[in-house]
Amino acid sequence: MEVAVAFYHDVMGLRLVRRDGDAWAEFDAGPIRFALHGAGEGHTPPLGGTAVFHVDDLDASVLALESRGVRFDQRDGEVPGYARFASFADPDGNVVQLIEYVHGR
Repeated sequence: MEVAVAFYHDVMGLRLVRRDGDAWAEFDAGPIRFALHGAGEGHTPPLGGTAVFHVDDLDASVLALESRGVRFDQRDGEVPGYARFASFADPDGNVVQLIEYVHGR
């Protein structure tokens, strides 16, 4: 949990609003809350899923995160006429994606 909290606070720039030891961490992510739920002894967290963060400027966001040590697996994803996206893994291997929607969407 320490590594995950540091990553989402220091690298992703999310403001930590609540922390309950290794059981829970909650961040302010704009109009939503982003939370990390710790795994208790004998409990394996579910696998799968992707955390997606909307950004206004994908290129600037990628550069900012790269300057903080993030290595992107995919930088040039696109759904023509809808959105561009870039993906990377957080320190625990969870997929994180940044998405920039076409203006007007």
